[in-house]
Amino acid sequence: MSVLTDPFTHLVTALAGLLEPLAAHSATAAAIVLITVLVRLALHPLSRAAARGATPVSGLLPLLLQLPVFWLMYRSFTTEGELLDHRLFAAPLGARWFEVLGEGGPFGAQGLVFLGLFGAIAVVAAWSAVRGRRSAAVAAAAAAEAAAAPKKSARRSGARKGAARAAGSGSGTGAAAGLPELTAEQRELLRKVGSVLPLLSFGTLITAAVVPLAAGLYLLTTTAWSVAERAWLDRRPVGAGAGRPAGGAVRSSL
Repeated sequence: MSVLTDPFTHLVTALAGLLEPLAAHSATAAAIVLITVLVRLALHPLSRAAARGATPVSGLLPLLLQLPVFWLMYRSFTTEGELLDHRLFAAPLGARWFEVLGEGGPFGAQGLVFLGLFGAIAVVAAWSAVRGRRSAAVAAAAAAEAAAAPKKSARRSGARKGAARAAGSGSGTGAAAGLPELTAEQRELLRKVGSVLPLLSFGTLITAAVVPLAAGLYLLTTTAWSVAERAWLDRRPVGAGAGRPAGGAVRSSL
């Protein structure tokens, strides 16, 4: 294990040394945030490709590529080593929430650090859920409009003599736009999936409660990055015909 975790520990220690003049005793926590940001910057091209993309599954690749980093973070703060005693304010970065409950309870000095972490994760998860539901509603409306467009086009052209030939040549609105016609069952499934996916962000709260504080800090940073990145990408134009999957704000968060 040390073959992999030792280089990671040295990286965290080196970055903490650079950040110590700014972050003082919380320099290691600041180094974790910085490492998370660097990882997400490296994965940003994949997130851009997923935003042009096509299905919610396309957002799983950035998530899967983060798992080794998360594993290294977890191992570095759960095995014996120099990082275990480093702190974020009063709480050790290697401590878990249920462990600090014996050190003054949930409102003790260490417990308040975890409550602050949980509160920040809850805010990000709520933001993600709101954006995800909005994206699901937009996607469902677009699918319904795409399904209705060929029928409207056929009705408008029904009075014309060459309506059948025009429809056969693929000149209808839906075919020209390259949008698939969805059945009522498919639209209902899209609505249900879009309403459930945003709630997955709240699962991060459960994970943060059972992993070391360092790993919880990584989860907060990467989740906040995912939601902010998706909001930024949604404001930018994407390629012609590209769709945005419902609940996209959640897809690349760990």
